[in-house]
Amino acid sequence: MEIAILVFDDITALDAVGPLDVLSRLPGADIKIVAKQAGPLHAGAASAGLGLIADYALAQVTAPQVLVVPGGMGTRSLVHDREITDWIRAVHQTTTWTTSVCTGALLLGAAGLLQGLRATTHWAAMDLLAGFGATTTSERVVEQGKIITAAGVSSGIDMALTLAAKIAGAAEAQSIQLQIEYDPQPPFDSGSLAKASPEVRRLAGAE
Repeated sequence: MEIAILVFDDITALDAVGPLDVLSRLPGADIKIVAKQAGPLHAGAASAGLGLIADYALAQVTAPQVLVVPGGMGTRSLVHDREITDWIRAVHQTTTWTTSVCTGALLLGAAGLLQGLRATTHWAAMDLLAGFGATTTSERVVEQGKIITAAGVSSGIDMALTLAAKIAGAAEAQSIQLQIEYDPQPPFDSGSLAKASPEVRRLAGAE
C-alpha cells in the first residue's frame, strides 16, 4: 500500500512523524515522503527547525492509496499554492483514504475537499477551517467517508491508529499501539481548550 506523506518548510514535525511511525508498521506499507521538489526541508520553529528530506516530488507520486497531509505554519501560505492544492485534489480522486493532521486540514479545505463536511484541526485554526466551508468540531479524530481529519499535533497518532484499524483490522492496530507503547498518561489534564485553565489558555495564546 502506497502511503504518501506531504512535507514542506515550516511543518510541525510530529504532525508527519507520528502518523509515519504508526503507518510504516502496517504490513506492506510503502511510505513515500513527498514535497514540491525532492530534497531537504526545515520544520518550523515549533519543531526547532528539524531537517527533513523529501524523497519524491509531487509529479512522482500520482496515485497513493493513502494521503497524509500534516500541518504547521507553512500551511498558511500553501493554501494559496495551486501546485499543492491541485495535487491534493488530483490524488484524492483515487485515494482509498485522504487524511490530515492539525492545520493540514486547511490544505484539504483549500483543495475544496471539506465543503459541507465535519472536520477538525488545531484549536487556533478553527475559524480558518470554517472559511473553507467545513463544519468545525473539537473532536480529536473526525471521519467523513474516506476523509479523516485529526485535531492538533499529537492527535495524528490517534488518527493513524484509527486508520490502521480500518486498513488491517483492530488487532493489527492494537499491536502497533503496543509496539510504540502508546499509553498516554500525561502529567497534566490541560490538553484541550475545554480542560485548560484561563491562565494556561492565556499562556498558550488562546485568550
